[in-house]
This record gives sequence, structure tokens and C-alpha cells, in this order.
Amino acid sequence: MAEPQRILIIKHSALGDFVLATAAFQAIRRHHPAAHITLLTTKPYRAIAEASGLFDAVWIDSRPPLTQPAAWWRLARRLRGGGFQRVYDLQRSSRTGWYLRLFGRRKPEWVGRAPGASHRYDGAGDRRHIAEREAEQLALAGITAIGLPDLSFLTADTARFQLPPRFALLVPGGAPHRPAKRWPAAHFAALGQHLADLGMVPVLLGTASEASEIAEIRQACPAARDLHGQTDFADLAELARRAKLAVGNDTGPMHLIAAAGCPSVVLFSAESDPVKVAPRGPWVRTLQRETLTELRVEDVVASLPEAAPS
Repeated sequence: MAEPQRILIIKHSALGDFVLATAAFQAIRRHHPAAHITLLTTKPYRAIAEASGLFDAVWIDSRPPLTQPAAWWRLARRLRGGGFQRVYDLQRSSRTGWYLRLFGRRKPEWVGRAPGASHRYDGAGDRRHIAEREAEQLALAGITAIGLPDLSFLTADTARFQLPPRFALLVPGGAPHRPAKRWPAAHFAALGQHLADLGMVPVLLGTASEASEIAEIRQACPAARDLHGQTDFADLAELARRAKLAVGNDTGPMHLIAAAGCPSVVLFSAESDPVKVAPRGPWVRTLQRETLTELRVEDVVASLPEAAPS
């Protein structure tokens, strides 16, 4: 019996990019149903990768700096020992481009932007959405019909949160080093109160680093439920399936929530471009202003799903 083809997929990135790439992961698996597929990623995404059932192995890349040659040698030895016939580099970074060189003379087929790749896709300067660029990249290797990310594998028992039948998810946080990507907490509080007046409980999601904003929102909107620091990726997906709608900044959890099927309104400043990086899901609407302080609560309310008040 022939040995299965050995495939490597590289995807480090942030949560939002990882969620978007799930559609590409799933297309690759459909194209190589019998292959042994390894994912090279970073530690935060091990759990979601393993839960997906798409990979036979998940390797963690510590992304060593050039000042650690011993770590680079270990990485090279591991890559060469993997016996990979093909690599899909979905990270497409200068770092992962260097990984092709680590294979030495016996280079695998490489689908990515690395110089010398057998299926070279650059896409530098391309203003299209990252999902469209990934679809074009995979088409070079004969993979087509890439749909939306399917997160049905992420399930959890969220009964412990004791939420009512009608609730909405609010995601007021974001990357700590990019505060300009956050809609003001006072605006989230006003939106939460509007939803509460409609009989919908606002549920606040976030991490410990967003505790101050969430506390400010709760003080102005006592009807809100605070779940910050209490949810993992599977919880977010399950809550998204149950929620009537979600509103949040351009941040990773909103990508997951939208992909899980929750009608989602995502707020953008000039710090990021929704044309290139908007969440993908069955129902996604984006609003953008130069600065998010300019985005009125009334404009967000007007953008909510038409069925939200019912």
C-alpha cells in the first residue's frame, strides 16, 4: 500500500486571519482527502486546529529570531524530516518564505510567495480581500470552490452562563497596541441600553486587558452581562450561534463570531481596511469612519439586522 502524500500547511497569524484561513484549510483537506496533513502554527491556535479534525499533526512554531541559530537548525531538521511533498504557505511572509530554503536541496512543491516556489503566488500590493487572494493562491495548485469558513466543529456547553433566549454579543476590545481600532466604551454602553430597551440582554465579551472598558460599559448599562475572561474559542462559537446579533470592533473574536453564523456588524477605523480584512460569514455588515469617535450610535443601530428587534 502506497504511503499517503505528506502535506504541510503554514499559518501563524492572528485569530482573525486564522479563522479566515479555515476555509482554505478545509478546501485543502477536500483536495487531499487521504493525505497526511501537518499544520505549522503558533501556540494560541493549537486547540482550534486540533478541534477542526483537518490535520493529522499540529506543530508549533516558536518563530525564533535570527540571533538563535540553534533554534533555526532545529526547525530546519524538523522540516526536512517531515517528508513533505507539498507545502501550502498561507502565511506568505518573508519569514515563511525563508522556510523553503531550510529544506536544502530536496525542496518540496511550494504553493506561496517564496522565491523559487514551484507554484509562486505573490499578491503583494493586492487590495482584494485576503480570502480572495488565498483562493487565487490555491487555484495555482488546482484547488477551487473555496467557500466560507465552517466552524461547526467548535461546540461547547454554554448553559453555565445562564443567558436568556434573546441576547446580543458586544465586543468592545481589540489589540492593546492599537486603541484607534476601538469604538468608545460610552458608545457601546448606549448601544447596549438600546438593545436592553428592546428586550435583548447585551453580553460583553473580551479579555482581562479589556476589563476597564467593560466595567465602564456595565456602569452605564447595568442590564449588560459581563463574560470577559470567561470564554474560549468554542464558547464564542456556541454563543454566536445562539445570539440574535453581534456588534464589535475589528478584532479576532468578531471574525470567529461572524464565521459561526451570527449576524454581525463590525466597526472599522482608518487603522484597517474592511475591503481586505472584513470578517466573512452568512451575514456581515461593516461600518467605517476615519476615527471611530465619529461613528454615531444611531448609525450602528440603523445597521443592525432588520430582524433584531423581533
